Amino acid sequence: MAAEPCVQAPPRVPVIGVPITAVDLEGCVRFFVEENLDAIRGSYLCLSNAHTTVMAHDDPAYFEVQAGSLMSLPDGKPLSVIGRRSEPSMGRVTGPDLLRALLERSPSHGWSHYFYGSTPENLGLLAAALGRDYPRVRVVGAEPSVFREISDEEVGELAERVGASGADFLWVGIGAPRQEALCARLEGRTRCLMAGVGGAFNILAGVVPEAPGWMQRAGLEWLYRLVQEPGRLFERYAVTNTKFVYYAATGKKRIS
Repeated sequence: MAAEPCVQAPPRVPVIGVPITAVDLEGCVRFFVEENLDAIRGSYLCLSNAHTTVMAHDDPAYFEVQAGSLMSLPDGKPLSVIGRRSEPSMGRVTGPDLLRALLERSPSHGWSHYFYGSTPENLGLLAAALGRDYPRVRVVGAEPSVFREISDEEVGELAERVGASGADFLWVGIGAPRQEALCARLEGRTRCLMAGVGGAFNILAGVVPEAPGWMQRAGLEWLYRLVQEPGRLFERYAVTNTKFVYYAATGKKRIS
């Protein structure tokens, strides 16, 4: 376990019993990048949505991963809606928006990036998109997922590769809950700030279309994604979205 960061992260609010950080995108970026990056290296962020929050509610081990992060950011619209009841300034911080915000700020600060996840083909498309849209950003490493749980030895080897690259940020795109669990295993073993950003790689690469802004603001991004990938997402949304509404409405206690 890494030493506690020597800065105070923003407060958290309970969303179905899971502590979610009460912050918006600009506050998040300003806090951990432009003010405190050096103090929080080796820590990790979770991008939390209804699906991951239900998993954390039901699984004590995954709850510890989410609660042990530097910040668990309100990626999903329902989380920020619930959180604003007690923290009015809370807003969505999506994986693609967070990644874009930091890429935009990187040239002026000299920050570099390492990408872990997706397929070799999609990483190639991501590299091309970054070269086109962010030509001054330094990408110092990229490697695809092995699409399985990796051993402790492999985690150590990954930490060595990332450390040798000199990266300031490690972006992990292997899907929840594996990406958050991997970041937790890497905590304190690199000098990066780490974040699991799910499908952000494919969105920035142009492989998967992003929901229109009006759908995101209306909390309908899940519907847009379901139409795009019904085979992969129907069961997830049918189960976890229903659970989320039930837990939020009833206040059902999480498994401890």
